[in-house]
Amino acid sequence: MTAVPGQGPLHRPPLAEEVTARLRESIVAGRWPLGGRIPPEPELVASLGVSRGTLREAVKALAHAGMLEVRRGDGTYVRATSEISGTARRAYREYDDEDVLQVRFALDTQAARLAAQAQESSAKDDGAVAALREMLARRRQAWEEHDLEGWIAADWDFHQAVAAASGNPLLHELYSSFGDVFHGTKMAQRLRDGFDGCLRAGHEDLADAIEAGDADAAAQTVIANLRYCLEWMPPRKP
Repeated sequence: MTAVPGQGPLHRPPLAEEVTARLRESIVAGRWPLGGRIPPEPELVASLGVSRGTLREAVKALAHAGMLEVRRGDGTYVRATSEISGTARRAYREYDDEDVLQVRFALDTQAARLAAQAQESSAKDDGAVAALREMLARRRQAWEEHDLEGWIAADWDFHQAVAAASGNPLLHELYSSFGDVFHGTKMAQRLRDGFDGCLRAGHEDLADAIEAGDADAAAQTVIANLRYCLEWMPPRKP
């Protein structure tokens, strides 16, 4: 066999890397749903045509990335749909509420600016603004009915939709990956008597600014909302 001139021999990636990539593809494609258990080891070994050792190495790699969780005696579960999301879930455990909220100042304000700029440009989408207002109506109704879970879900849907309206797919993915961090159990811990769950700043005012294509106003109302949330933050642990 004649070698390709000027090039070294071609090397295939290690088998474990190929298996890792195939498992990752199944997770990202939704064939194994978030929170669900992946097929048992014997089934995967047979379908992939690899050894148990190779499969376990691949599962270990995805568990380290935060995408899978191995529960001894129970099975392996999908913990996140991307490495970014897996990292965010670890951050949820490792950092204080205030650290997480400070990150939102960067992500939320940029998402708001870009969403407003998109409305100002030829990419204006009246349907997107209408969807934002519908989410805010659900949010207000849930708050008035003391439906905490419904309020959290509607509030998160709204902020995620703003990130999607930014038109930046990477920003949207980063924002979506922090869902459990931004609106998980920690959020409920902040809801003390007097907290305004229907604050217009960062919500209705933000929708108005996006519809008007006013990027500066959009960013300012987001900042006002996050500052309000900071005021209700529990004291940082020593």
